[in-house]
Amino acid sequence: MHWGLFAAALLPIIWLIFSLGVLKMSGSKACTLGLILTIILAIVVFDMSWLDSLTAALEGAVMGIWPIVYIIIAAVFTYNLTTASGSMKTIRSGLSGITNDKRLLVLIIAWGFGGFLEAIAGFGTAVAIPASILMAFGVNPILAATICLIANTTPTAFGAIGLPVITLAQIAKLDVIHLSYLVTVQMLPLIVIIPFVLVALIGGGIKAIREVWAPTLAAGLAFGIPQIIVARYLGAELPAIIGALVCIIVTVWFARRYEKKRPSEAKVTASLPSTKQFALAAMPFILVFVFVMLASPLVPPLNHFLVSIKSAITIYTGSGAAPYVFNWVSTPGTLIIIATIIGGLIQKMKLGQIFKILGKTAIQMVQTLITVCAIVALAKVMGYSGMISVIAATLVSLLGVFYPVISPLIGALGTFVTGSDTSANVLFGSLQRQAAAALHDSRYWVVAANAVGATAGKMISPQSIAVASAATNLQGQEGNILKRSMTYFLGYLVIICLWIFVAGLMVGALHI
Repeated sequence: MHWGLFAAALLPIIWLIFSLGVLKMSGSKACTLGLILTIILAIVVFDMSWLDSLTAALEGAVMGIWPIVYIIIAAVFTYNLTTASGSMKTIRSGLSGITNDKRLLVLIIAWGFGGFLEAIAGFGTAVAIPASILMAFGVNPILAATICLIANTTPTAFGAIGLPVITLAQIAKLDVIHLSYLVTVQMLPLIVIIPFVLVALIGGGIKAIREVWAPTLAAGLAFGIPQIIVARYLGAELPAIIGALVCIIVTVWFARRYEKKRPSEAKVTASLPSTKQFALAAMPFILVFVFVMLASPLVPPLNHFLVSIKSAITIYTGSGAAPYVFNWVSTPGTLIIIATIIGGLIQKMKLGQIFKILGKTAIQMVQTLITVCAIVALAKVMGYSGMISVIAATLVSLLGVFYPVISPLIGALGTFVTGSDTSANVLFGSLQRQAAAALHDSRYWVVAANAVGATAGKMISPQSIAVASAATNLQGQEGNILKRSMTYFLGYLVIICLWIFVAGLMVGALHI
């Protein structure tokens, strides 16, 4: 065991934790400096040539742009256009006008609608929008922020049209459909538990669950079970979208038929737009759903045609290099942009106005572009230089067959540091695969555990908390929000680690 190499390999990760968590440095600056540090370590300590290290970083930067940042821009473009057209207000009032019980409102707005926003856009929208709606109905700002941070956990695994799992499959070189399926299976217990936690929080305790246990249970099962089915047959793009939509439909059905007496303090009053108004307002999201579904393996002829429109180029100059493939049309980014433009035209927006919003969205994402490209480039250099192999070998040597117990913790660490499930999967996906191979465990099971663990870190990520505090006008109180979220984060993480390890043993994916 080479402790010196292990320490050197950990330095980029330690730097990210220190710079983001202690120095409060911006993501773009911290990740860029981290990339420079990683390249120097790769050349000086791990005997990587300067050309190989630079081309490894270039391959990562290219991957950061296409498809990752491209999808981010497309997803945020959909949200920005819907906001600019005024449709988001209609969607908000439509969802909040269904019931006058805050417990059910939380399930519809924070869990269902928040999950849908995460699935379509991600990157803070699923925390900011539901939190602001809850505040409008008199929910305490810190409580609203905490509820939305807890709700925005499991949906992030397939956020932004499945980007985190799609990227993880690329990094770990695994089949995306099978990996997606295992991620949904591993998350199911938490998907069922979280709605109960949300209801208990908004209702002031466990007693609040008694009268609404049926819709609360239904909200979890309606989200989780469709996700498993969709992931099993279609892959990563649609599980969270369909899960969230089914969840909203089922919860609304329960809410409208819920006739038991409700405590007066749990009531609000709201109005509901017509079905036609709501459908028109949601048109960009509806078209995104339809386009992504049509381009998925559900329609093989169209899927095969779109996937065939691609280019490939070899970027990395070292051993183990493989051509990097650009899927020009089948990537969710292209589909989302086309669907959003058509949706905007249906809403009577002018084409010039639509492209102006797209341009502003691209400019808005400049810092995100730098951060994502730097973190993906850093991860590529760590992988090609052997740093990740050293970390994996050392952890396996130290923990042996019990390594899978902490594999979700590693994913959570990645999200805490980077603020992104996608970045956490980029950072540690290869490490998890190599650790699983060394233990002769299922690569898919252990790599999936990284994605599931990453959802936990989202709850306490400084970036997520910053979004929550901004949405609830609590700037400067991030520490209070973190303190309230930490207990739930620890419980979430313990459940994940134990469940994934025990379930893995039961199905033969892990061995002791």
